[in-house]
Amino acid sequence: MENTSSDIRQLNEKIHQASAFVDLLSMELGKVIVGQKYMVERLLIGLLAQGHVLLEGVPGLAKTLSIKSLSSAINAKFSRIQFTPDLLPADVVGTMIYNQQKNEFVVRRGPIFANFILADEINRAPAKVQSALLEAMQERQITIGDSTFKLDDPFLVLATQNPIEQEGTYTLPEAQVDRFMLKVVIGYPTREEERHIIRQNLNPEASSPIRPIIQPSDIIEARKLVREVYMDEKIEKYIIDIVFATRNPEEYKLQKLKPLISYGGSPRASINLALAAKAYAFMKRRGYVIPEDVRSICFDVMRHRVGLTYEAEAENVTSENILSEILNAVEVP
Repeated sequence: MENTSSDIRQLNEKIHQASAFVDLLSMELGKVIVGQKYMVERLLIGLLAQGHVLLEGVPGLAKTLSIKSLSSAINAKFSRIQFTPDLLPADVVGTMIYNQQKNEFVVRRGPIFANFILADEINRAPAKVQSALLEAMQERQITIGDSTFKLDDPFLVLATQNPIEQEGTYTLPEAQVDRFMLKVVIGYPTREEERHIIRQNLNPEASSPIRPIIQPSDIIEARKLVREVYMDEKIEKYIIDIVFATRNPEEYKLQKLKPLISYGGSPRASINLALAAKAYAFMKRRGYVIPEDVRSICFDVMRHRVGLTYEAEAENVTSENILSEILNAVEVP
């Protein structure tokens, strides 16, 4: 045991030093983004845990600005794809073009070939386009014609969807929603933040441009360290209990939830909960995971992985309500 505790101490010191850039990044992003600390923190978790993020919020909450600023601060390549009902898969991934001089077909790469992809209003595009994006998200590769191309590393898809205007939108299939590590719901700023936003926008000279703080290679190194963060068996059991309670609530004395849940979290939920908890601990400059890390990211990892029945919708029960009940019922280590 003594050996393990000294190992953890060494790891803790190593991670404390290696995670210093997180504060620098947050400060740099704070130059242009007012408030929205929660969203920025979640974007960084996605980046460190190599997971994609789905942002849901009304227009005008700095979703595009945040991801653009993050890619500038990491000196990475950024692409924005506006999803529309007439978008084709070739508009996203690229296509084969006939070159008359060379008398051959050449590949023209689409906007997906970047480090950060902002898929704006992802639910506006038809299933064909969404499935093209799915290959990129899951396999981190793209097939054009008979050639397959590896995508750049780090590769992060940030998709936004607008919760209010549902006309002309295509619901994201469950399989695709499950590919997002986090689903982050963004709220309005506070009065004080809103005042600051007005001032900043009326006086553009006041805000300085974002400088590159780190390189993409630093993120790849940090990801290796995130996976080294120590997770005790008790924490593993806690994560499994949370996920299993969404599948079999009656085993956790939550019989009343049984008729409200149509399906629970898949094994991908457990993997992502563990990875995101490690990334959260890394951001808090710790070399080990505590139960609080799991609780703080639980809603973002799980809210889109719990299916609701018609009965739940009729009673206005949300997946957040169900997760709150589960977190209160499952024993904390």
